[in-house]
Amino acid sequence: MKKVLAFTLAETLIVMGIIGVVAALTLPNLNSSTGDKEKVAKVKKIYSNLEDAMGRAQAVYGPIDEWFQKDTTATAQATRFGSRITEFLKVSKDCGVTTNGNCFTTGDLKYYDAAGSAGNFNTNNTYYKVILADGTSLAMLAVPQEDYDFIFDIDGTNKGSYTYGKDVFVIPYLSEIQDFDRSIFLDECLDTGNSCLTWILKYENMDYLKLDSNGKCPDGKTVLDGTTNTTCK
Repeated sequence: MKKVLAFTLAETLIVMGIIGVVAALTLPNLNSSTGDKEKVAKVKKIYSNLEDAMGRAQAVYGPIDEWFQKDTTATAQATRFGSRITEFLKVSKDCGVTTNGNCFTTGDLKYYDAAGSAGNFNTNNTYYKVILADGTSLAMLAVPQEDYDFIFDIDGTNKGSYTYGKDVFVIPYLSEIQDFDRSIFLDECLDTGNSCLTWILKYENMDYLKLDSNGKCPDGKTVLDGTTNTTCK
């Protein structure tokens, strides 16, 4: 008789159990890493598209500070700014400066530390609001000679955490990203979330989301400083 070698049922179940445990431990980390990479890629793409739209609009209409000579109210200025910028973006819905267009999540935007409210864009008529073709919510503010802000939510309307630094980001002036300053990161990104975009564009990760209450990475040792340590890996 020929002897056949094979696993017993018990041995098979043990192997399957080990594989299940390993998968349970590793898949959440893999999913988190993949999710962060997708968010970083989307943030970078939106930033690039807005920077391009800003440049194209000024090529057609001239320097931005000269756009508002006939506009005397904040609403008129936002309308002029938003309508010209969106000419060079792919937009699926244009809410303009209306206060009930639902181009942004209904309810108040949260700061990164979840303390207090950062306002409600849907009910604010000084922001020009649209939904881009990829589902991103975008709000634009124009204060001639002073401020031209872009606020965008990569999760779109009524999705995600609706929090600065997590799924909502602000681009002031669309200027070049300034040299990273650790104090700005700790004081602003982890407080309000306003400067988190700088970290993402410079270091292409969102590892600040992994920091504990002491500002350390999951290994309990690494501190992101923007120079020596720019990732928790």
